[in-house]
Amino acid sequence: MRAEARAARRVAFYALPGGGWRDYWTLLHPPYTTWHLAYVVLGAVTVTQVDMLRLAATLLAFFLAVGIAAHAMDEWQDRPLRTAIPSGHLLALTVLGLAGALALGALGIVQGSPLLGLFMLAGVAMLLAYNLEWFGGRFHTDVGFALAWGAYPVITAAFAQGGTVPWPALLVGAAAFALSLTQRRLSARARLLRRRVVQLEGQVTLDDGRTLPVDLRWLHSAPDSALQLLAVAVPLLAGGLLAVQAG
Repeated sequence: MRAEARAARRVAFYALPGGGWRDYWTLLHPPYTTWHLAYVVLGAVTVTQVDMLRLAATLLAFFLAVGIAAHAMDEWQDRPLRTAIPSGHLLALTVLGLAGALALGALGIVQGSPLLGLFMLAGVAMLLAYNLEWFGGRFHTDVGFALAWGAYPVITAAFAQGGTVPWPALLVGAAAFALSLTQRRLSARARLLRRRVVQLEGQVTLDDGRTLPVDLRWLHSAPDSALQLLAVAVPLLAGGLLAVQAG
């Protein structure tokens, strides 16, 4: 099989060939997980003085809940990544990830504001409703994803810092919502092409008479490239703003 054809059949641009530890790497969605953890940093830096210990705890909680639990639950539900990870392992990762995130949240309640508990309940509810497609899948939408994986990390991280949500966090949360909506719409097309389309043939004719072949790689290269660039740009932006705060 040609290299282009092999690339086209990968379930995601970051996916490794299946088997063993490579399945767990793919399960973590490394570029996307890093991207959404960057929203936590962007939320935290909206306060005047960042508490680095609280930020570290918030990052770890979101990594456990989103990077591990949500992705394991999604794979257990209908195997979109086509890994060979046993269902028992996926369930264990889901439970342990959520338990760890909730434990860190409980510590935050003790040391900070009891209202953090409301953010925790909202986060668990959105995670379960989205991944398990509760309510007939009404929350499993582009908007639901943008709320849960975009705006929510920003607002929660800001609140975890000082027990309030400063107005700049609302603006950053709106930006994260828009970015996550963009991510969802780009990835939906790329997922369709990579995971469901089995054959595509055609060509486009330019205004000068030249023709270009159209294949799967040609179609999904644009959304994949945009997603890869965004997955680098957002964490770099977050890191730069955090460095300003730390300096």
